[in-house]
Amino acid sequence: MLKELPFRRVIICCGRVDLRRGIDGLTAYVRLNYGLEPLEKGTLFLFCGIRNDRIKGIFFEGAGTVMLYYRLAPGNHFQWPRSQEEAREISAEQYRRLLEGFTLEGTIREVFPKTGGQAGPCHENK
Repeated sequence: MLKELPFRRVIICCGRVDLRRGIDGLTAYVRLNYGLEPLEKGTLFLFCGIRNDRIKGIFFEGAGTVMLYYRLAPGNHFQWPRSQEEAREISAEQYRRLLEGFTLEGTIREVFPKTGGQAGPCHENK
């Protein structure tokens, strides 16, 4: 159900949020910490707590606010960004991937083997 709802925008509030908060508490959190308007029609705000197997969301649909709670099956967890200072807008594809357990961050890193002080094949001594 959560994957098929019609959202125009999805914003994740990075870091840890106390998921005991209700609609009013999460609305205030978005306003105070990020300066965003949580009652913008069509925007879903997502939050993650200490345990990264569950998320909460608030969604203003025009006549009222909907609160969503999504908990994964045991052994699964969300790849949630943990920098507390930011809220990020994510694309529809990133949103689907997040709900499927994939990370939003790039996971491919360039690795250079240790050469023991010698230049590698890309760094010739001249």
